[in-house]
Amino acid sequence: MKLNSTPKQDGFYMPSELSEHKCTYLLWPERPDNWRGGAKPAQKAFREVVEKIAKHEPVVLGVNSSQYAHVLGMNMKNVSVVEISNNDSWIRDTGATMVVNDQGEMRAVDWEFNGYGGLVNGIYFPWDLDDAIAAKMAAIEKVDRYRTEGFVLEGGSVHSDGEGTLLVTEETLLDEGRNPGKSKEEIEKFLLDYCGAEKVLWIPYGIYKDEDTNGHVDNICQFVAPGKVVLAWEDNVDDPQHERSQVDYEYLVNQTDAKGRRLEITKIHVPNVVTITKEESEGVDVVEGTFPRNEGDRLPASYINYYNCNGAIILPVFNDPHDEEAVRTLQGLFPDRVIETVYAREILLGGGNIHCITQQVPKA
Repeated sequence: MKLNSTPKQDGFYMPSELSEHKCTYLLWPERPDNWRGGAKPAQKAFREVVEKIAKHEPVVLGVNSSQYAHVLGMNMKNVSVVEISNNDSWIRDTGATMVVNDQGEMRAVDWEFNGYGGLVNGIYFPWDLDDAIAAKMAAIEKVDRYRTEGFVLEGGSVHSDGEGTLLVTEETLLDEGRNPGKSKEEIEKFLLDYCGAEKVLWIPYGIYKDEDTNGHVDNICQFVAPGKVVLAWEDNVDDPQHERSQVDYEYLVNQTDAKGRRLEITKIHVPNVVTITKEESEGVDVVEGTFPRNEGDRLPASYINYYNCNGAIILPVFNDPHDEEAVRTLQGLFPDRVIETVYAREILLGGGNIHCITQQVPKA
């Protein structure tokens, strides 16, 4: 049932991703104007992500009807394959954000989705199937939903500590293609109402060249615990990422969360620069109105785009000298969790990474 109130009015809030999950949702990639080689290389990487998450919690894998028999035939353990029509596979952004209350009940927030900027600067058209995914998730989970008609947001652009504090980037939420005509204060009120939160931390920038999403927060900064965050970092002062990370760090170090705590910040160095090869570019169908994948374009590679599941961190790696450092740092932050790595270049080529292709359902 669609509700006419807000989560905050009803005593619901967005829990931390680190809280226990019931399951994880993903969508199967297939569109050839975003994924090279008819999406076969990306499908291989997605399957690895699915199977590594499924070692730790159930997975619900949504597929278009054209891929249903193929994916069902993979017979993956602890994975339910369901038909969910979609335009592309970024369920973090298109799926429902689940909210809970202190009585153990769960509801869904169905954010309006417009393809990362609509007709102003969106990256694909149409996006009608994607805009319906959250309602379908709510139906599958048998929960009521809140629909933010007139307010656009992608799930990857907001991160919660579960204790009243949200992380966002100004770069995404103030982008002209999302909610034109709404002030920063009006946008903040929507966030607080629909995430059941008390405070928003407005980080200035996302990762350099994260142009598909205009700098989603889940690629630059995540909570690792209330009062503690990880931040993507670049030491090289000549790299454009250095200035962005420095500005974000200076902002965060001077902030307090909703409980009045100063933030403890751990830096995780980004991988060396990753660019699209000629072969990778030529493997993508060129379609007018879809974000191009050109040879030599820099990709927004980051280790922060990892996913927290029950007992594990699913971490993108890039066969890069910084991979080992990222694993070591995260293992130190999460001594009780297994670090599961996935070579994620093929996911990155589509514009995002592991956090972007997953959406958790909390155990309410």
